[in-house]
Amino acid sequence: MTTSEGHMPDLSDEHVERLKENMLKVEDLSKRLIEVMASKKAHTPALDGPNQELFARAATAYWAEALQNPAKLLEQQLEYWGKSVLNFAAAQQALLAGEGEADEAPSKDKRFSNPLWDTNPYFRLVRQQYLTNAEAIANAVESVEDLDAKDKRRLKYFSQQIVDMMSPTNFLPTNPDALQKAIETDGQSLIQGLENLVADLEANDGELIVKLADENAFKVGGNLATTPGEVVYRNRMMELIQYSPATETVYETPVVLFPPWINKFYILDLKAQNSLIKWITDQGYTLFVVSWVNPDASYAETGMEDYVQDGFLTAVEEAKKICKVKQVNAVGYCIAGTTLSLTLSLLKQRGDKSIKSATFFTALTDFSDQGEFTPFLQNDFIDGIEEEVNKEGVLRSWIMARTMSFLRSRDLVYGPAIRSYMLGETPPAFDLLYWNGDGANLPAKMAVQYLRGLCQRNEFASDGFELMGHKLHVRDVDVPLMAITCETDHIAAWKDCYRGVQKMGSRSKTFIVSESGHIAGIVNPPSKKKYGHYTNPDLKADADTWMKEASFHEGSWWPRWEAWLKKRSGKQVPAREPGDSSHPPLAPAPGTYVVAKPKS
Repeated sequence: MTTSEGHMPDLSDEHVERLKENMLKVEDLSKRLIEVMASKKAHTPALDGPNQELFARAATAYWAEALQNPAKLLEQQLEYWGKSVLNFAAAQQALLAGEGEADEAPSKDKRFSNPLWDTNPYFRLVRQQYLTNAEAIANAVESVEDLDAKDKRRLKYFSQQIVDMMSPTNFLPTNPDALQKAIETDGQSLIQGLENLVADLEANDGELIVKLADENAFKVGGNLATTPGEVVYRNRMMELIQYSPATETVYETPVVLFPPWINKFYILDLKAQNSLIKWITDQGYTLFVVSWVNPDASYAETGMEDYVQDGFLTAVEEAKKICKVKQVNAVGYCIAGTTLSLTLSLLKQRGDKSIKSATFFTALTDFSDQGEFTPFLQNDFIDGIEEEVNKEGVLRSWIMARTMSFLRSRDLVYGPAIRSYMLGETPPAFDLLYWNGDGANLPAKMAVQYLRGLCQRNEFASDGFELMGHKLHVRDVDVPLMAITCETDHIAAWKDCYRGVQKMGSRSKTFIVSESGHIAGIVNPPSKKKYGHYTNPDLKADADTWMKEASFHEGSWWPRWEAWLKKRSGKQVPAREPGDSSHPPLAPAPGTYVVAKPKS
């Protein structure tokens, strides 16, 4: 059997027989597939797609426009028909001429990187017609005028999801990479792919969650999250880890870092080379990091108030006791940054000055623009989530992970699925993707409070968010602060973060935009010099003006933040080993909560 670039391999009778033998193995795997699908645990259907009213409103608006302006519809249809006929004519011409060299530049779309998409008339026609169809759908959606802005944004998103799902690369008969590999391996790649599919389904009770990384390649506390430290406090909400000092003296004021509880904290400690946790201790700071519990159904009535009281306030108090200080510097990442803002408002109203300064990593406080989450933050989806959490007690981690993945579906859903299920490949040993798949559940009450009160009604930045007997407001955040945002962040867009920081009451604000996205822009060590960052001390103008007038700096923002933090960290004192007589070490870092699996 021989292969050459851009051509299907030759097949001998022997290879055909082996291919048939391998295909017989599909029967046994199919039985396993049926069994696991039969035992699939049900979930609320509303979480799978938007309410049909959205499409009904879109269709009504489209046809109303067509009736008033039939020439516009006819023009669109004629353009579509014309391109379709030309695609077919080009394929016919190529078939008569036989396979040849590509007559156009290779596609920049990495889905169509196989040379057969250019040289083979069949695949060329499939690709061109798909792209023609995709363009026609996009034009039709764009032409719908009688929809409000949110519905229009949702329509664009979900129509694009349909377009991406129908890509010819997602189907075996129209994926040359998968067909070539199937023939080259005598069908073994398809057998392995089906094995991978069944294994993923079995691992998630029949729910299809594409495995992004080789789980056997990593162990939390083994080759991930290895910075030395000790759990010095534990309650039902969190473990508090104090990291071992890396210098003989440390700054007097400790740092307490709150990661998001949607994911695990070790994104900040993947490996020594890019560990923010290790870097902070190397700079001479006493560092505490909260490791949140992964809740099960028994946490159904746990709300934002529990995260504030038993998480934020307790962690700050215990750190103060251990270090024998009156104040700490606090850091909040993503939703923990949002909650740090709530906590600061609460402390302001109580007259408590325990937090000396605050640092926010990609933290939203003003949700007036819901950004890329707009499709999922309308009542049909939130009603579905509320129904789901009332039934389960938690918002199961895979639901949140799936939502995040579909914001980048080509890279985080279809691409990995093709490699695993069609090509039969083992997922890569990629630490970031491993962490991405290691999510956590959200308690029912907390999820609804966050989605309804903060995301939908934007209470914290408007009339106030009711919590713990107080009405909390973003303007109460008046400690010196630094906000780190990321230029291409699709979860917490930097412009939305900027708007929230503008509303904070602090007279000392520093705002930074790092290059890259929600994770890479934060986990960007000085040693790599990969991404730069923007600064501008003037926060009075709008976001576009801020960026236009900003200064660009090569390299990581970490040293700039540390220089800012140093000024707020007091004198040098002897290095502190983890814990004290009242806080004996309970477990070595990374602790027990980060690896615990909640009961299903």
